[in-house]
Amino acid sequence: MPDFAYRATEPGGGVSSGVISATTRAEAYHILRNKGLQPVSVGESGSTSASLQPQRGKAAEVGLTRLSSAQLLYFTEELAELLEAGLQLEGALKVIEQRQEKSEVKIVAAKLRQRVRDGVSFSQALRECGKTFDALYCNLVAAGEAGGALPQILKRQCAYLELIEDLRKRVINSLMYPSIVFASALVLMFIFLTFLVPQLSVLLGKTGQKLPLITQILISVSGFCGKWWWAIIAVIGAIALLIRAAVQTPPGRAWWHRAMLDIPVVGPVLRAKFYAEMLQTLSTLVSNGVTLLHGINLMLAATANVYLQGLLRKVADLVGEGTSLASALRRVGFFPPVLMDILGVGEQTGDIASALERAARRYDRELTSRIGHLTTLIQPAIILLVALFVGVVAYSMIAGILTSVSSLRAR
Repeated sequence: MPDFAYRATEPGGGVSSGVISATTRAEAYHILRNKGLQPVSVGESGSTSASLQPQRGKAAEVGLTRLSSAQLLYFTEELAELLEAGLQLEGALKVIEQRQEKSEVKIVAAKLRQRVRDGVSFSQALRECGKTFDALYCNLVAAGEAGGALPQILKRQCAYLELIEDLRKRVINSLMYPSIVFASALVLMFIFLTFLVPQLSVLLGKTGQKLPLITQILISVSGFCGKWWWAIIAVIGAIALLIRAAVQTPPGRAWWHRAMLDIPVVGPVLRAKFYAEMLQTLSTLVSNGVTLLHGINLMLAATANVYLQGLLRKVADLVGEGTSLASALRRVGFFPPVLMDILGVGEQTGDIASALERAARRYDRELTSRIGHLTTLIQPAIILLVALFVGVVAYSMIAGILTSVSSLRAR
């Protein structure tokens, strides 16, 4: 009987590795799942080139195709409905694979079906799809496989994907109009300084009169931009590259991620978005049998903000030591008191999942309100900035023209 080396996640969120004896890789997966472990990789011990490397090759092949957010939601919904209708996993994937519409969904379904037929667990097959299915998605599926509730898990995942996509769209839509106005202002500034002001300076220069100070400044700025435009672009590009390089370093990234949360108007939106996503994710995980500590670790892996990752890591350490979630959040000091009060009530009643869901709804409403405030403030601020620039330029041009006309009349 061959030996298989494995790496697997434990129910508490840790990672274990070792060697087990089994007749096939599929049986090795089955043994690990019966022990409460979620396999990450399984290969024949001492046969890296013959087993693990081909598996990585298949993972790379599957990872070539990546689903969009809409395609991922569609795949999850259709798979959940097929499984709930009584089809087996391989049969459900085959139905999706045989769809008439040509899309990446068919390719992913075919590759997942092939891996399942090879004896690989569905959650492991999803992990081999690269970035298409994130750690949260894969671990939820693994929990559904272990508990025999895969259709229910997938339905909850559909609701979660819809919520996250809705949050993303609301943030983008709130910034779209201000971005268009700001871009228009930049184009308008370029037209004024490049075409209108130089023509005006030539016209006013023929009068030989001394122009107002603000008109002289405008003409000097226009001349400088017209002569040294390439140097201005080079300096701006160099500064942008230096900032980008600094932000990509660990200290710079940590500073920037922390500073983003303190930006007026924008910072509260980012905080509310983080609270809503974190609470909804933990609620979904805990409701499906995932331990709270494991759920926090999964949320930690899915959080892009380095500063927030550090906070969640502290929370996970405190919860791992036996501290309640509300107490852990209170000791970390970043989270709002209202959140801790809601979670404290849930812990006292023994229904932490409902408390997490209730808190998620609250911060989803707060996010909507914050986005409304952001839109309300940013749009008039940018319009005011554009109006101020146009007003200054127009006043400078009119002042110069009036001065020249007055001098001509005096003659």
